[in-house]
Amino acid sequence: MEYRGLGKSGERISTIGMGTWQIGDVQKGREREDQLLALKRGVDLGINLIDTAEMYGDGKAEELVGEAFRGQRDSVFIASKVSPGHLHHDDVISACDRSLQRLGMRHIDLYQVHWPNQRVPIRETMGAMEKLVRDAKIRYIGVSNFSVEQTREAQESLSRSELVSNQVEYSVTNRGVEVELLPYCKRQGLTIIAYSPLARGRLPASRLPQSILEKHHLTPAQLMLSWVTRHENVVAIPKSARVSHTEENANSVASRLSEDEYRSISRAFD
Repeated sequence: MEYRGLGKSGERISTIGMGTWQIGDVQKGREREDQLLALKRGVDLGINLIDTAEMYGDGKAEELVGEAFRGQRDSVFIASKVSPGHLHHDDVISACDRSLQRLGMRHIDLYQVHWPNQRVPIRETMGAMEKLVRDAKIRYIGVSNFSVEQTREAQESLSRSELVSNQVEYSVTNRGVEVELLPYCKRQGLTIIAYSPLARGRLPASRLPQSILEKHHLTPAQLMLSWVTRHENVVAIPKSARVSHTEENANSVASRLSEDEYRSISRAFD
């Protein structure tokens, strides 16, 4: 597995993480067992970044993550998110406490604002996030779905901590972040955490250069993950609900394409 720095923190996280959107809704049976096995298999393969949120499955995704890694806390880097309806100061604190309870953990490694809320001053929210850092309930602060201006405001609202990341949708078929946000985050030393890097399962296999797939013995999903993480400040969090998917995702960065090959893939979707 390949690892990259998280913002300017010095923390190392796996280039390919595991997302948990739409995971955890099933409370028993084979499907739930498959999800647990998929998460555990990822850690066996060197993945340490696990991303979840209080919003996913009404907290059930966090419960699943907690169950999967009980007794393995030191092996994983847990990222979760506070919902946009909980961004007032005291609501942030309470939401984090509930997430910690569902996870069965004493701290969250990366706590992110899931979506901005124009009705709540970002300074108020960031004040609560810094209190969580002081109280050792979280280690790092991130945002999600923030524009350049919103990211800058969040950064400037922090007095003692530094923003380390912005989680946004990014794939070969959804490249809007390349215009302003990706260059800005590069300049500021912020990590981009790419969600839905496999285009929500709608893999455009017919448009991917067949010669590159065959040369590197990659599946379409692996090629898309390699492409989206070609920038050093980008990591990806594809959903991992099956062991086979986790193994496929983890092997996507075992080798890297040439710059010409990355550009060829980009041109196919221009």
